Amino acid sequence: MKVAVLDFGKTNSKLFVFGEDGRILDGRRTRPIWTHRDGFSVLDDAALHDWALAAVNEAVDSHGIEGLMVSGHGCTFALVDDTALTHPILDYEQEPPAEVAARIDRRIPDFSETFSPRLPLGFNYGRHMLWLNEVEPGAFASATSILGYPQYWSWRFGGRAVSEVSYLGCHSHLWAPRRRDFSSLVDAESWLGRMPAFARAGAVIGEQHFGKAGRPVAIHNGVHDSNAALHAYRRQQLGSLTVVSTGTWVVVLNPDCPLDVLDRDRDMLVNVDVDGGPVPTIRFMGGREFAVISAGWQGAISPASIQRV
Repeated sequence: MKVAVLDFGKTNSKLFVFGEDGRILDGRRTRPIWTHRDGFSVLDDAALHDWALAAVNEAVDSHGIEGLMVSGHGCTFALVDDTALTHPILDYEQEPPAEVAARIDRRIPDFSETFSPRLPLGFNYGRHMLWLNEVEPGAFASATSILGYPQYWSWRFGGRAVSEVSYLGCHSHLWAPRRRDFSSLVDAESWLGRMPAFARAGAVIGEQHFGKAGRPVAIHNGVHDSNAALHAYRRQQLGSLTVVSTGTWVVVLNPDCPLDVLDRDRDMLVNVDVDGGPVPTIRFMGGREFAVISAGWQGAISPASIQRV
């Protein structure tokens, strides 16, 4: 069947239409808007939703898609009740105030449990959850579900609220990869009751009608973007491999690397694949560096230019 994929990146958000043979038939892109509200940098989710909804409706009308899949960047969570966000989605590129950080950082689990070093800003999104709970406890009190960023968009487009392991395991401090279970932080903060039941990435979790004719479209559970790339190559049964996933971040994933050789002081960590398996990972903000160097230039890069480099 034809499927539309909404890929919510930190720098660019895109919609791609895939044909039954896997070829890309169409595409759209926009840039998410981050704004300031009550001392936080937050996502303008209404603007992004309006763009995405228009793109999905157009994909239905032009290509007759039957499924909608979501992938999303890491480090981001959403607090929702039965109908809406209880607080705007936080931008992970912001540091809690020093006095708050001093309190919350003492509660973060050790590397030996989460296999994630203590990172600045919201690169461990459990840290941002602690921050928000400190200063806006009402947002947590009124939330019925804590969703990963892709799961928020799957829910927003008509799916049910679910959890997904590749996103929870993305250096969040919320997951213990060796135990394949929530970390001690989730228990200590009494968050477990607001973690929805798990659904596998790609599982159908609802149906919604789109387009001028109100065509039914299956809503699939979302996935962490780099883990989607890893899964696509592993499905080809290529044997042992290292996957380099690019975007705002350049993420290098090697499922065969032993966990015990990871060095927290060299920013090594563990992601989790869509089946719950640990995936040793390193990453750096290569896409952001490219954007600075290229000053916003976009275009085709010739083979000759690549050879010169």
